[in-house]
Amino acid sequence: MTATEQLQTAPPRAARVATWLYFGLNGFAVGMWVVHIPSIEQKTGITHSTLGLLLLVLGGAAFIGMQVAGPLVDKLGQRRLVPAAGILLGIALAGPGLATNWWTLGLTLILVGFGNGSIDVGMNAQAVVVERGYPRPIMAAFHAMWSIGGAIAAVIGAATLKAGVPTEVTLGLSGLVCIAIALAASRFLLEATISDEDSDAGAPREKPPAKLVWALGGLAFGLMLSEGVANDWAALHFRDILGTSVSTAAFAYGSFAVAMTVGRFLTDRVAAVVGPAAIVRWGAAMAAVGLTLVIVVPWVPAALVGWAIFGLGLAGGVPQLFTAAGNLDPRSSGALMARVVGLGYVGLLAGPALIGGLAHWMPLNIAFILPVLLCVLTFFGGPVLKSRR
Repeated sequence: MTATEQLQTAPPRAARVATWLYFGLNGFAVGMWVVHIPSIEQKTGITHSTLGLLLLVLGGAAFIGMQVAGPLVDKLGQRRLVPAAGILLGIALAGPGLATNWWTLGLTLILVGFGNGSIDVGMNAQAVVVERGYPRPIMAAFHAMWSIGGAIAAVIGAATLKAGVPTEVTLGLSGLVCIAIALAASRFLLEATISDEDSDAGAPREKPPAKLVWALGGLAFGLMLSEGVANDWAALHFRDILGTSVSTAAFAYGSFAVAMTVGRFLTDRVAAVVGPAAIVRWGAAMAAVGLTLVIVVPWVPAALVGWAIFGLGLAGGVPQLFTAAGNLDPRSSGALMARVVGLGYVGLLAGPALIGGLAHWMPLNIAFILPVLLCVLTFFGGPVLKSRR
């Protein structure tokens, strides 16, 4: 097969649905693990501090998985890598339910993290290829499906826990569901099509400027760090700063998550009109305004609005950055995306820890000034996307 031949093997619409399924699969798998963390902690008899260290192990394994999967996407092709990563994640998901102590849990979390990181890069690279077949952006909707998968996991996990279903049974069956989806959707994936210009052996290959790759990664780091802050500290802000009950505090993260999911379904239409740079810049500005409202206003209704504005502002930025990274060079899109996604993931992991450290020295809401500043920096750094669609 020559470089100009179509490597695509499925209609774009079918590939779009298949990619939706992989994003939903990933969100579902992560959600099922998160929902069962308390029961697994109790079953294995580990302390909160040990769990924290094991979560760092999971995060490190995920980062390694991203860096390994990136080049493999370019070498083996997405139709091989993405299903393989989905199957690996499905197999690994059963592991934490079978763990009996800290070291067996740690081993299983290495597999979960590696599988999660691998499919993260692979499905985002596939989304970039699918998006090329459409006349408008569609990346943000894929990320919205990740949130939908997590929501489904939360509902199912809560129901099985309430019914007393053993954790190992629930996670094992969930893993089988992930494997089935990965296999069923694999035949509808696309491979990248390389043009004559890209494949001309006589022409010098111009690599994307390293500064641009680092700039995209830096923006992803800031936005995903901000997202991680909301994930881990929104409810605690309501409880500790505003003095609400635990049940009321849950609405803080809920308003953020719902707004982010809705925003991701809306982002693609807006990006088609205003462009990716505007989505990143003005979304970051909106997020900064929303979190500032959370910081300065002591009333629960206003704080709920602030968290919702924060989620809406963050909704569209990261998908635009991933699209830009995947389109820098079609011949190495996987490796480039692995760098940007990896830096964003580091931010997602670092955010809660940084805020926790700052909260030892100042009130929690004052510590939120850090993500506000990162959003402001993103506003000024957003123009790097102006030449990238």
